[in-house]
Amino acid sequence: MTAAQTPSSGPVLGKPYVARLLVGTMVARLPTGMVPVVLLLLVADQGGAASTAALMCAAYGLASALGQPALGRVVDQHGQTAVTWTATGVTSLAMLAMSRVDSTTQTQLFIALVVLAGISTPPAEASLRALWPSVLPDPQQQRAALALDTGSQGLIFIAGPPLVAAITTFAGPDTAMVATAMLGLVGAAVVLTAGPSRSWRPGTAASSGLLGPLRSFGLVALLVAMTGTGVALGAHTVWAVALAERSESALLLGLLPAALSVGSLLGGTLYSRRVWPGSLTAQLVAGSAAFAVCWLPLLLSPGPAAAVAVSALPGLALPALVTSAFLTVDALAPAGTVTEAYAWLIAAIGIGQATGTAFAGQLTTHPQLGAGLPGAGAALTIAVLAAAWSWIYVPGTRARRGRHRRVPAQCAGRASARPA
Repeated sequence: MTAAQTPSSGPVLGKPYVARLLVGTMVARLPTGMVPVVLLLLVADQGGAASTAALMCAAYGLASALGQPALGRVVDQHGQTAVTWTATGVTSLAMLAMSRVDSTTQTQLFIALVVLAGISTPPAEASLRALWPSVLPDPQQQRAALALDTGSQGLIFIAGPPLVAAITTFAGPDTAMVATAMLGLVGAAVVLTAGPSRSWRPGTAASSGLLGPLRSFGLVALLVAMTGTGVALGAHTVWAVALAERSESALLLGLLPAALSVGSLLGGTLYSRRVWPGSLTAQLVAGSAAFAVCWLPLLLSPGPAAAVAVSALPGLALPALVTSAFLTVDALAPAGTVTEAYAWLIAAIGIGQATGTAFAGQLTTHPQLGAGLPGAGAALTIAVLAAAWSWIYVPGTRARRGRHRRVPAQCAGRASARPA
């Protein structure tokens, strides 16, 4: 993609509430990056097996992925404040209880608390993206905020694990779990006490039915495509672990994922500073193509130092892809279902990550195949988007009607006319 011009709407971080909402949501989502690490350390501290702890981490991730769309639907029906406070309270109480339960002697109770903490995780990221139209009326500012939001999400996984390690070193893993719960509460309070969140109301629409936003074939196709993006990200994590083991360098375990996240932060910053030409769908496909190409250097079997630089490349392209995907969701989701639709996109990427991790784990004895899996996942995204072009097509940025920014009538009609 090439830049068409510099937006005239100005830097979005200086706009009212933008920085507060971004930082608050990031703090609220820190538990996402902290809980898996705390679980590993807590179970090990209690004498449990590493395999048991890994299964608990998987259960937490799966429960969270399933719970996000369900809670997103409730938010769309009843607003953010009461739903998010309740969900945050439940997941925080579950974490606090985990810090007091022995995973080796009270295993079933511990697993139940892990699942409860995951499934009640509030849809903070989806809720934030539903707020941007009311905070930033200008479409280009909304795009810039989405790009910054996407790019900054990697900081959760850069800051979260080291914070857990520091707290565990000085006070133990049980205290780290308590701190994780408290951070979730603090972040939620920062967002939910802000004016835009308190005043946000769900759009008035007819009942969305059992399928909700999934009655749009275009949206379902987009979700399938974005699981490929998740596969790439999950496979990269396992590739990083395998390379660290082959290189006998534990430092790479942190550096390679951090490089991807730093690249994403830089890519989001750069992407937000330009207006991009062409239809939104063309931008989505171009972003997915750039993301796929950036994985190709992994096939060259880079050494440790080069691997860090190579890992940053896909991060540079990721914000353009994910931002375009969220804007497409916004256009295709039936009225009154935008938070749930956003949550489904987040869940699709998460499910893809879990799938990529599982597949890559089976390829650790075949380094070349493992290095090619991230690119294969990204290629899946391109293939599905190209095949579903007519279903997901959205024209270039323009003013959209309604609370949740619909596309022009002909596009909205086409998307909703294909019931699943």
